[in-house]
Amino acid sequence: MNPQLDEDRRTTGPNPSDAPRLSLSVVVPCANEEEVLLETHRQLTAALAQLSLTFEILYVDDGSTDSTPGILRQLQLGHDRVKVLRLSRNFGHQVAITAGMTYAGGDAVVVIDADLQDPPEVIAEFVKSWREGYDVAYGVRTERQGENAFKRGTAKLFYKIIGWLSNTDIPADTGDFRLMDRKVVNALLSMEEHDRFIRGMVSWLGFSQLAIPYRRKSRLAGKTKYPLVKMIRFAIDAILSFSTIPLKVATGFGFLASGMAVVGILLAFY
Repeated sequence: MNPQLDEDRRTTGPNPSDAPRLSLSVVVPCANEEEVLLETHRQLTAALAQLSLTFEILYVDDGSTDSTPGILRQLQLGHDRVKVLRLSRNFGHQVAITAGMTYAGGDAVVVIDADLQDPPEVIAEFVKSWREGYDVAYGVRTERQGENAFKRGTAKLFYKIIGWLSNTDIPADTGDFRLMDRKVVNALLSMEEHDRFIRGMVSWLGFSQLAIPYRRKSRLAGKTKYPLVKMIRFAIDAILSFSTIPLKVATGFGFLASGMAVVGILLAFY
């Protein structure tokens, strides 16, 4: 990113004459989203067209087995601003986002899922905050339509647990729906974690961050890509990545078991 351009954005605030020089990349991870992709693209391009900046949309096909790859090829052929990255198999949501950010070329990067639960029009609020000098603008769900009480309850419990165990302040009721300045993206990509928890990693990095409240909608179509088993695995990976307490507990039990074994050996000799 041009340092002078970044400095201009911070010191002078929004300036219509500077707007065309700024560019935005939108990363959209997709996994078997054939039922919603065309409507997603329509709403996304309509929202982005209202912004005074250039943009590109980078769809990441995370090993889809339906007609998603064909639909994405059509979108790419019909629109100059569309790029498609197809992974060789399903690597998971967090890896797909990381792959998209690797190939994104904008001064800022927005991450949004393809299911339209996160409204594309909120991106305008993200961009406004970015122009005001914030490095990260992230969505906070004030309402979660289409989710049952069990899912809402487990999500709330997860954020309580990770907030208690971790030294990193990870905001509750957030997802990966956010805008990140180029320097934040570069810092994030330099982190070599294998089991990635992007919302936590962005919080850990610091920078100036602003929460943008919004109402999360129900899925327009298709099925969730996070069934219970995947949610539990994702939660465990997040907790292990952002807290040393489980490691300390495991180490403590290891010393305890070793001590009991030594005592047992001495008693046997006696």
